[in-house]
Amino acid sequence: MNWLAPRFGRKPELSPQQAARLAAWRALPSPRHDLPLDEGRCVVVDVETSGLDPRRDRLIAIGAVAVSRGKVQLGDSLEIVLQQDTVSEKGNILIHGIGGTAQRAGVPPADALLAFLEYLGKDPLVAFHVAFDAPMIRRAMKAFLGLDFSHAWADLAYVAPALYPRLARRRRSLDDWMSEFKIGNYARHNALADALSTAQLLLALRKALDARGSASFAGLKDLEYTQRRQSGF
Repeated sequence: MNWLAPRFGRKPELSPQQAARLAAWRALPSPRHDLPLDEGRCVVVDVETSGLDPRRDRLIAIGAVAVSRGKVQLGDSLEIVLQQDTVSEKGNILIHGIGGTAQRAGVPPADALLAFLEYLGKDPLVAFHVAFDAPMIRRAMKAFLGLDFSHAWADLAYVAPALYPRLARRRRSLDDWMSEFKIGNYARHNALADALSTAQLLLALRKALDARGSASFAGLKDLEYTQRRQSGF
């Protein structure tokens, strides 16, 4: 499980079965991004990692839940722990609750990432603070599958302030926005629980999205782009 291989140009060796699974995912058609949220499917994702540096730390777990037909689909979700050679530090474990035994007994990274791709399909991704989640997943995809994972993401950390600029003065974190819309969380810093809270935030924004004619993935991206320009990012 070598996270340094991409840096030195070594491609991971996939089994024939793994290579076939990856090829099947690559061959999937891309969905339309202009479909209303009631008609399309997007996947809300959160990750747990060995630390807060996306350039150096390791991906430990992925939690994901689908939003389709205008609802959070609890039956259409995924939670997976990637097997670790080296267990993360005790302080880190206290945050996400994935202990040493669970980390060592996780799914081999290539298979875990293939399972995530098969669950995702080519549907777009939504997260809160994509700048952390996306590089962690992208780096793991490159290290273990040799895949340049250039996927479509929308970031609610920019969409929410674009819709509610007055609230944005005091609402910045996911916890802030959860508090504003009275969204619960059964296990904060658990990847699936946080993905579920983020999905509920997306639905809480729905009324404002409808009012702006932005209730599609393309609409989310337009709002994110506008907000990034206004905030200088």
